[in-house]
Amino acid sequence: MTGAATGIGQAIAVACAEAGAAVVVDFVGDASVSAETVAKISAIGGKSLAVRADVSLPEDVNGLIQQTVAAFGRLDIFVNNAGIEKKIAFVDYPFAMFQKIMAVNLTGAFLCAQAAARQMILQGGGGRIINISSIHEDLPMPTNAPYCATKGGLRMLMRTIAVELAPHQITVNNIGPGAIFTPIDEDVEKDEKLNAQILAEIPMGRWGKPEEVAQLAVFLASDDAAYMTGSTCFIDGGMLRNAGSL
Repeated sequence: MTGAATGIGQAIAVACAEAGAAVVVDFVGDASVSAETVAKISAIGGKSLAVRADVSLPEDVNGLIQQTVAAFGRLDIFVNNAGIEKKIAFVDYPFAMFQKIMAVNLTGAFLCAQAAARQMILQGGGGRIINISSIHEDLPMPTNAPYCATKGGLRMLMRTIAVELAPHQITVNNIGPGAIFTPIDEDVEKDEKLNAQILAEIPMGRWGKPEEVAQLAVFLASDDAAYMTGSTCFIDGGMLRNAGSL
């Protein structure tokens, strides 16, 4: 899976390992970024492999799939979690930053899903492709136009390839998290005014947990979800529906 170094991605990687999967942890930059996730998987007796790959580069993505198959024999599940965002007013948004966000969030998901699907078709037996999207594939977020555009694009990418890949028994689904608390949100939680504003938008009145998203991913990867494809599963404490009623 991609983007497994921290937060939601790390929680999914560990949960999949707990469920019995051998997990490949994709990383960019220094190998140390993957060390914590690999250590957590090792601590529960799981199997893992860290692979350096930039998801926006076809050759890196192909190498990621090849190393996965070389290590574990086949590829049954692929989780697209890598993503970045930068909040800047639309009229001031730098083109270079727009291109970078598109490259990681949307092009990366396309390349990874394509390479994974090719391997799953080659080996037979079906498979699971799970994309970590966002409530912002539906909900606008001012000052975050490129990020929202990538998540909206990911929705239609998922829906389209789900139809194409269904004859091969490969399911494709998105997970759309809302406000999920990770270490990056500590400054927001400490800001009483901002934290209260966010909680007021969530009918359940609390942040979500990465582990809750992880358990949804484990379900979508399981045999129990074999007949589910082409859908986004929102996990947001009702935040999206609340916004829609305003």
